[in-house]
Amino acid sequence: MPIPDDVTGEEIDKDVRQELQSLPKGLAEDVSRNLVMVARLIDEDPEGAYGYSRVALRLASRVAAVREAAGFAAYANQKYSEALAEFRAARRMTGNVDLWPVMADCERGLGRPEKALDMAGAPEVQKLDKAGQVEMRLVAAGARRDMDQLDAAIVTLQSPELASNSVQPWTARLRYAYADALLAAGREGEAREWFAKAVESDKDGSTDASDRLAELDGVEFVDALGEDDGDSHSDGDGDVEVVNSQASEAESEPEAAEDSVDDDGLDDVDGDEGDLKS
Repeated sequence: MPIPDDVTGEEIDKDVRQELQSLPKGLAEDVSRNLVMVARLIDEDPEGAYGYSRVALRLASRVAAVREAAGFAAYANQKYSEALAEFRAARRMTGNVDLWPVMADCERGLGRPEKALDMAGAPEVQKLDKAGQVEMRLVAAGARRDMDQLDAAIVTLQSPELASNSVQPWTARLRYAYADALLAAGREGEAREWFAKAVESDKDGSTDASDRLAELDGVEFVDALGEDDGDSHSDGDGDVEVVNSQASEAESEPEAAEDSVDDDGLDDVDGDEGDLKS
């Protein structure tokens, strides 16, 4: 697969580069350049990242960092069986437990939430750092939801990390998962509160908490150039109007009452709901 000329391989993490020193120099360079492409593409082009990971795997399957990268590329493409095999191989090579949460999530992806819960209670979890333990909690809560155990999922997410006012890299996702579970359980008021807290801590937009909060507040995003009834107009190309649907309905009620002879007064409201497969 073609690799841009500006990719040298030096961009990879120094620990990975050290692992690759066991390979001949030219081979190490080829592998590192493919790993750089995996890292570059895995979010925006998972299929492309997967292709580069397969090249790296073919060149250096005995390098743990390569097996791990191949695992994440497969995971991003929902190839959970393949991802789990690669993660297990990497763990055997290093003895490291860092991949335990994502391995458990692969079990969820394979339709085995009970296995994910077993892994959440395993001794390996105690060896994880704080970020890993929070990730494991998210996976366990997701497994509970897979099993339609909403109350248990909510309790699983209740933790010192959730209650803390300190913002950590995992804070937004933890608050979001908690809000989403509350909403699924019909506890809309509490869900709104926690979506708002997720927005406060989500500085890099890693979740769609702001959109979920807007939905709960009755805010709709309307394309001003979309179909209209002939009475609306736009002041510019591609403008997007933000409309509070509840306020709009209230303002239109007097007019609707006047024309209610042939109108049944019913409005259709569409909604959607969005899950770590963290």
